[in-house]
Amino acid sequence: MLSNYFKIAWRNLVRNKVYTSINVLGLALSLTCAILIFTLVSYHVGVDQFHTNADRIYRVVMETHNEGVDYSSGVYAPLGRVIRDEQTFAEKTARVLSVNGAAIVVPNASQTDKYRENVAFAEGDFFAILDFPLLQGDAKTALSAPNTAILTEHMARKLFGTDNPIGKPFRLDNRMDFTVTGILRDIPANTDRREEIYLSFTSATQYDNYFNEQNWGNYSSSLQVFTLLKPATSVATAEGALARIRQKYVTDASNRNNIFRLQPIADIHLNTNYSGRIDKMNLWALSLIGFLLIVVACINFINLATAQALKRAKEIGVRKVLGSQPGQLFWQFMAETSLISGLATLLALGIASLTLPWLSQLLQTDLSINLFGNSTLLLFLLVSTLLVTFLSGAYPGLILAGFRPALALSGRLSQRQVGGFPLRRVLVVGQLALSQMLIIGTLVITNQMRYTRQADLGFVKEGVVMLPLPVQDKAKMSTLKSQLLQLPGVDRVSFCYQAPADFGVNATTVRLGGRVQDEPFLLNTKDADEEYIPTFGITLLAGRNIVHSDTTREFILNEAALKALNLKSPQEAIGQMLYTSKGRRNGPIVGVMKDFHNGSFRQSIPPICIRSDVGAYMSCAVRINLSSARTALPAMEKIWTETFPEFMYAHQFLDERIAEFYALDALVLTLLTVFALIAIFIGCLGLFGLVSFMVTQKTKEIGVRKVLGASVPSILWLFGQEFVRLTLVAIVIASPIAWYAMNRWLQNFQYRIDIEWWVFALAGLLAVCVALLTVSFQSIRAALMNPVKSLRSE
Repeated sequence: MLSNYFKIAWRNLVRNKVYTSINVLGLALSLTCAILIFTLVSYHVGVDQFHTNADRIYRVVMETHNEGVDYSSGVYAPLGRVIRDEQTFAEKTARVLSVNGAAIVVPNASQTDKYRENVAFAEGDFFAILDFPLLQGDAKTALSAPNTAILTEHMARKLFGTDNPIGKPFRLDNRMDFTVTGILRDIPANTDRREEIYLSFTSATQYDNYFNEQNWGNYSSSLQVFTLLKPATSVATAEGALARIRQKYVTDASNRNNIFRLQPIADIHLNTNYSGRIDKMNLWALSLIGFLLIVVACINFINLATAQALKRAKEIGVRKVLGSQPGQLFWQFMAETSLISGLATLLALGIASLTLPWLSQLLQTDLSINLFGNSTLLLFLLVSTLLVTFLSGAYPGLILAGFRPALALSGRLSQRQVGGFPLRRVLVVGQLALSQMLIIGTLVITNQMRYTRQADLGFVKEGVVMLPLPVQDKAKMSTLKSQLLQLPGVDRVSFCYQAPADFGVNATTVRLGGRVQDEPFLLNTKDADEEYIPTFGITLLAGRNIVHSDTTREFILNEAALKALNLKSPQEAIGQMLYTSKGRRNGPIVGVMKDFHNGSFRQSIPPICIRSDVGAYMSCAVRINLSSARTALPAMEKIWTETFPEFMYAHQFLDERIAEFYALDALVLTLLTVFALIAIFIGCLGLFGLVSFMVTQKTKEIGVRKVLGASVPSILWLFGQEFVRLTLVAIVIASPIAWYAMNRWLQNFQYRIDIEWWVFALAGLLAVCVALLTVSFQSIRAALMNPVKSLRSE
């Protein structure tokens, strides 16, 4: 019986090739999206879940409560030691200090090999907390001595080839030598810890004294603390202990609003408050879109199946007269549906495999579809196929099985009795509404992204090239600057810690002269020379620029700093003394500058100061004429390499760096655009199928109308008016839902666009145009048909 079901089902599908093709293609495209989204979501949800004790591994993070809440993944340098030495809630605790783009030099007999790598200073327990096993060396002792290092297998081959790397030396940033004492198994792809060189944490203060054991006044996102809680310890108990540590050690007024929290390792990748790679809400949204695309394809199937039901009325009538039961007829149709679903699933797997490299490149990760090696994916496909079969086939199957034989054989069945136009109108409206919501979402995100690119940041970002400054050698810096300024097309050169807008943020204590205590906020610092303001085109509102100095002698504040200090005007601030870094760096306020964005538009502009400190300069900003970039860039590289021959050259345009702030939003926009196009295409397939059926049903009516003098446009409107009305209803339903969803998304930005009326108008116009174009192809054929032939065929 079962084989007979499938044999008859196959014959029916082959007989109705257009019907079968539309349904298979629509379901295949929706399932392709579902497979890709499932692979994407599974990857992100599974990041750092392979660790044995993942349920007990936490990162210590900070919340700063002032006017709002700021979040930091970094903490004070001594915190990890205090947790380990004075508290009992943790089984193990380890600190890790990340350094991006460090210069690695490997000496050998014939030459010196140079590399630029991400490295991390780590305590030995770091490898006991996280499952990064050593293949050579002892994890407990490999980093216990100063100036020791652990490399991954890949990095060992890169630096030392086939030689045994144990005991081999290399140099870090041309100022510290390290010896390899251990080899790690290669880091898996599904972790956020991408460093392949780990250095002894006891050498961290030698590398940068900012991270000394007495610094409870400053913190950096690059220094993080991981802890493995004891099995019986709750998060509340541990955070209570952290609160006592804060009470004991964090005594500065500016830091009293900092609260320690424990962040589960499973949350690190998915929490953008703490610089996570992707937000959980984005994954939920993508999952919902994937499900809704499947629903759209199922709606197509239901519409076409019920529309085709009249063609099969006599077949069903004959079967019932010969003794077929409703259940048998229902499962006969479900067999047809399962064949279509199976074909669609196989096609979807092929399309997904072909498009996965594009998605991997877009996400900058290595995704794969291993059907039989991934039981979760296999289960997902089985469940999806069964769900599609049920959603698509159940209702049409019940309709067909419920035909009354007398009506079916006499040809007196109406569309209403086979799930007529009222039902199909509801389904089509739902389908079009989803497409509308995706179109509106795409337009809103596109406009916000355009706003981030075109809005005034408060400084010049075009034509500014950022070069690294590996050593703070004043003689070399002077030589570099003078030679760069001699190049044609180079307008200005400034030495600084970082550009006005960057991922890293330095903040310190601040106190205004005449006040007793530090202010209850931290002041963001931009250490830079006197060329910083003219190089980046920052506007001075009052006072003057700082003078040339190797140390901090003067300050320039932004408008946000004046507001935080309760200074009513720039003139009131000029001349007042400012004390930063616990009073170690002070001087008068000599200027007030206009606010500029020092991060993405998600963040409000904080209090900022510019001060000089040659020892803190890590970058060289070169403002060039873009028309001379082709000749200036190679010349700049030559000068830089001659000045710092022991280091590797690298450069980045500032506008490219700023674009990285919105990399996640650009990714979401790309995916949403693709899914919107697919939803529109699936909807068009459904409309095409419905119009084809309507043309068949109205062949005689069209012939009569033409004989009575109906024009081609009037016949076209006969078909078009129905779908235009449905599209307008879909617009009315989709617009408020899309407005609510996108308004919620825009709340993530402190500086954002308003959703204007024209977005909905444009989305509606696009939907109407697409619907009319889809309907017009078959409608025109019907309108131009010779009425003699159409009437004779009846």
